[in-house]
Amino acid sequence: MSQTEFDLVVIGGGPAGTSGANTAAIFGHRVALVEKDPDVGGAGLNFGTVPSKTLRETALALSGWRSRRLFGVDLSLRREANIGDFVRHKDAVTAAERQHVESRMRAFGVERFRGTASFVEPHIIRFSQPNGRETQLRAEKILIAYRPPEFPFEDDRVHDSDELLKLKALPKRLVVVGAGVIGSEYAGTFAAMGTEVHLVDGRGTLLPFLDGEVSRALADAMAGNGVRFHWKEKVTKCETSKPGEVVLTLSSGATLSADGVLVCAGRTSNTADLNLAAAGIEPGKRGLIPVDEHYRTGVSHIYAAGDVIGPPALAATSMEQARVAICDAFDITAKADLAPLLPTGIYTIPEASFVGETEESLKEKRVDYIAGRARYAELPRGRIVGDETGFLKLLFRHTDMRLLGIHVLGEQATEVVHVGLVAMLAGATADLFNRACFNYPTLGDLYKYATYDALLCRRGISWSDPTFVK
Repeated sequence: MSQTEFDLVVIGGGPAGTSGANTAAIFGHRVALVEKDPDVGGAGLNFGTVPSKTLRETALALSGWRSRRLFGVDLSLRREANIGDFVRHKDAVTAAERQHVESRMRAFGVERFRGTASFVEPHIIRFSQPNGRETQLRAEKILIAYRPPEFPFEDDRVHDSDELLKLKALPKRLVVVGAGVIGSEYAGTFAAMGTEVHLVDGRGTLLPFLDGEVSRALADAMAGNGVRFHWKEKVTKCETSKPGEVVLTLSSGATLSADGVLVCAGRTSNTADLNLAAAGIEPGKRGLIPVDEHYRTGVSHIYAAGDVIGPPALAATSMEQARVAICDAFDITAKADLAPLLPTGIYTIPEASFVGETEESLKEKRVDYIAGRARYAELPRGRIVGDETGFLKLLFRHTDMRLLGIHVLGEQATEVVHVGLVAMLAGATADLFNRACFNYPTLGDLYKYATYDALLCRRGISWSDPTFVK
């Protein structure tokens, strides 16, 4: 069996893998990337982050959702949108981004191998091509960047989040099982398109990692947009025997019928076929690989980043983790660590985003704090875009008014949060936003008015509209 020498072998072509490979190649190292699928980009590009968010934007455009609250304006389609309308932009955006990723890899000199990878020994990877041929790749450094049984996924009406992107028709009634991030995002997207959506979850709270106030407001907004919640329920049976109808039995005994089912039950790390034992690596729960602060595994020359190491398992954090890992592996000084604050963006309708502490976490830590709020509807830019429910919430430490948490619900929340993120990284206090001048009218002005609210609350004065429930 032939063997080829590299400075780095990357297993997996998702956001972490491609970013890590490019980082090493930019600094002059010979890099091989092994990916079993024909396209690079992983779930983030091909099934998750990019296509799902593109579908969300398409749903908002086709349904005229953003114009619904603008007086006298109806921009919704005058005909029923078909599946071609729905997926066309998603396909174009995904293809363009995939081409961009591949062109960068070629420009940097990353050698790509299509097939599966498994360890032979700590420095040697067996690469198996689709045609059955095998090659061994030897490397000084290695980066690993790599369905529940009660559901009949063989039925073309029952989908996981990957298969959903291959729909042949828009369902008229969709049951989403699992109110996590992906389930909540897709529930909102299909509801915006006019589908009757039922969201089933075994918990009693939407996205419980959110600040409680934001979680409740988001659930209310989604319900107002047509999503029907079934809390503290589990699916015990899924019947597909009726033509054109799937019948789900819930733990309470209630039944739901639909012409489409989306199961969002989480993912298990895909490490079973890597033969990690041959490399001396012991995976943890759900196949996750334990790493240190530099993303180094228990074997000093082998690193891991992205979904394979567990939460937060976001495309943005995965890319940064891989860059930190490669810089550590090759003693590159460009990036020593990952920023201590990582934003979370949730592309529901409306969007939600946050960074830092929640009210619940501050209470648990017994930190005395002040909350300041500003509503979109209180600012001209918020009224211009027609957002009647959105708000920004800032959490400050009471003693010195240092910013501890940012929570946004509403239009462009995943963009608005970054102003606060940078402020928190700089250790800012309320004085920063008090002194800052923001363009008018903008959503950025939310920061100034939320800060005013906090400063006045500290003095026992209420700035906010009394109709806004604190």
